[in-house]
Order: sequence, then structure tokens, then C-alpha cells
Amino acid sequence: MARSSSGIVAGLTAAAVAAVGFLAYQASASAPAMHAVAPQQPGTVTPDKGTGNSQGKQQEFALPANSGTGVRVVYAVGTKRVWLVGEAGRKPKTFTVVPSTVHPAPGSYTVSSRSGQVTGSDGVPIEHVVRFANSAGVAIGFSARVDGRLPEPDPSRKTGGIRMARADGDAMWTFATIGSKVVVVP
Repeated sequence: MARSSSGIVAGLTAAAVAAVGFLAYQASASAPAMHAVAPQQPGTVTPDKGTGNSQGKQQEFALPANSGTGVRVVYAVGTKRVWLVGEAGRKPKTFTVVPSTVHPAPGSYTVSSRSGQVTGSDGVPIEHVVRFANSAGVAIGFSARVDGRLPEPDPSRKTGGIRMARADGDAMWTFATIGSKVVVVP
């Protein structure tokens, strides 16, 4: 009898460990991403949050003219900046990005697909991918590197990932769902 009860105890213990593991996985999958501060690497860009105090800084971050109306994401290729424009009367969130080597043409697009976490076209793990365009056979979208770095892309490779800081990637993921409008300006 002792041998039989030890087998039952072992089975129950294994089931309990599996249940705890499953619940931990579910909790981690639904929890917001924890962001460690990555050390600045040579050749990387330090993002800003558009929170300049001087009047000149605020003007620099003004929403571009002719960038559409209504709720939308605005991406200014030339200034390497994105605005998340919400309801009328609310100040848009803005931040810098690192453009990909393949750029979308100016115009209006719609978010066509999203991925929580994948490997980018440059071979690095990325998260919160929001795709909205294709150009020269390359999918173009916003994303953040899981390691938090923001290096300039390799100019010899065709990549479509417009990279941003992880916190900005979280904001983009929440804001730009399937069907959301994306306006690209020069």
C-alpha cells in the first residue's frame, strides 16, 4: 500500500507543478512587458518622448500640416517621428523612431496585421509589430526590439521595421489595432 500511495503523491505533485506552470505562463502572457534599461550601444539612437520644455522644442514636435484628420498614427519619414493622434482636443503622444531601409510612400494606409512577438527581417527578436504597408516586396511596420536597443539599420539589407523604444512600442500596440489609420508624410 505504501508503494501505491507514493505513486499517487508523485502524480498529484506533478499535476500541481504543471498547473502552477500553466497559470504562471497565462499571467506572464497577459501582464504588461517589463522593461529593463538597456545600456546605450555605439551607433544607437536615444529616443525622446517629445517632452521638451522650451517653446522651440514644442514647435519642433508639432503635428505635421496635411497629416489628415481624426484618430490616426502619423509617421513623418524625414523627421523620424510618430504621433498617436487620439480624440479631438487631446494632445497626441509623440516619439522618435529609427526608420527602416525601405520607406513607405507618403499617403494614407490601414493597419493590416499585428504580431505580439516575432523575429524581424534583420534577424533580431521584436515585439508589438504593427504592419501597415508593403514596398518593393518588403512588409513595413512599427516594432520594438526585445533587447531595447535602437541601432541604425544595416543599409545593405532591405528591412521594413520602423523601430521605437519598448515603451513607445507598448503605446503603439495599444493604439493601432487592425483597421487603424496610418498617415505617412515626407
